[in-house]
Amino acid sequence: MPTLDVDSEQPLRAAMVGRLREIGAIRRDEVAKAFSRVPRHAFAPEATLEEAYDPEAVVRTKWAADGTTTISSVSAPQIQARMIEQAGIASGMRVLEIGSGGFNAALLAELVGREGHVVTLDIDADITSRARRLLDENGYTHVDVVLGDGDDGCATHAPFDAIVVTVEAADIPPAWMAQLAEGGSLVAPLRVRGFTRSIGFTKRGDRLVSTSKELAGFVKMQGQGRRPWTSVLLRGGTVRLRFDEERCPTGAATLERAFEAGQAQAWTGVTVRGDESLDTLQMWLATSLNHSCVMSIDKDAEGVVELLANPLIPSMCNAVVQGDSFAYLTKRDRGERKVEIGSHAFGPEASAAANLMADLVRAWNHKHRRGPDPQYTICPIGLVGPLPEGPVVMKRYVAIEVSWPLRADDTSRAGRGQTGDW
Repeated sequence: MPTLDVDSEQPLRAAMVGRLREIGAIRRDEVAKAFSRVPRHAFAPEATLEEAYDPEAVVRTKWAADGTTTISSVSAPQIQARMIEQAGIASGMRVLEIGSGGFNAALLAELVGREGHVVTLDIDADITSRARRLLDENGYTHVDVVLGDGDDGCATHAPFDAIVVTVEAADIPPAWMAQLAEGGSLVAPLRVRGFTRSIGFTKRGDRLVSTSKELAGFVKMQGQGRRPWTSVLLRGGTVRLRFDEERCPTGAATLERAFEAGQAQAWTGVTVRGDESLDTLQMWLATSLNHSCVMSIDKDAEGVVELLANPLIPSMCNAVVQGDSFAYLTKRDRGERKVEIGSHAFGPEASAAANLMADLVRAWNHKHRRGPDPQYTICPIGLVGPLPEGPVVMKRYVAIEVSWPLRADDTSRAGRGQTGDW
């Protein structure tokens, strides 16, 4: 494996590792050593040295035919470190990486050592050729680079102690579970009802049980695993409702008429600061509401923001279709860098739809805000028994059972009807 050279990039590499430790992306000394040894700039020749060692920087390496859509990149060091920690990569492990770039495979090779084995797989021949060349040039000739469809995994080298997926996955295909050893770890940026999280799982029998979660964004899976959104375009395309696992239950023409059929607003009394993550609120609403979707708007289109009463997150806003109506989250300023979350709805059942979302926001505030992450249990569709009472998201291959543990202080607060920031 390569040795460190004293050159102009060394201070940048050391600063990157230090920052990754500071933000908690790196937790183990072994991971810090791996990041210190692998020359990231050599695996990202498209970037400047400063860009290559920026903990938050994504280096894009291939674009689609439209010239703007990224189809391959070297992920930001902070998410690579977090996912490696999620997977618990250690000496002697057999690891499959789905989605190649070279740098992450080199990190994995440092961690598993000569006693372990790393396979990196991608569906794109340009990407595997690039990964093979860069790995060879930097001393990682023992990493296997495989051209293949990520949905199929790599049966030739299975079983694996860990599978790390570095592309957005809309499902968990059977091959991943079959090729993962009992007790092994799977880490994947899993899209659930439009929202993607890097979720760490442990294999327990015929199921995967979540153990960790990180915020993440990745290029989408290609090949068999490609699952495009189903979009409903309203107001001439300036308003988009995007559905993930299920299609919109109502036609676009009906929802277009909803704008003229009535509207309602429900304020929740729940305030949030501008720097507070709404991670759990997004997933709470997405998994609690049937016909959940994601609304995005063209903020620059005249009158759209005003018409929609200031959506909470214009580019990715929780929404739901209820009958001939739809509702979504909004906000209003409360001063001191706080906003109050509300729900706005259009359609003949606007009041009921707005109140439904508002009630769920209040429930999140009382029971789950700043509390534990939900637990995800993955079960192959063919093995699904009686469905639990909690949320279940049905994919093509698996059912995802979502359980929401109560916050430790929920019992003392729930009866007092408290709202707001605390």
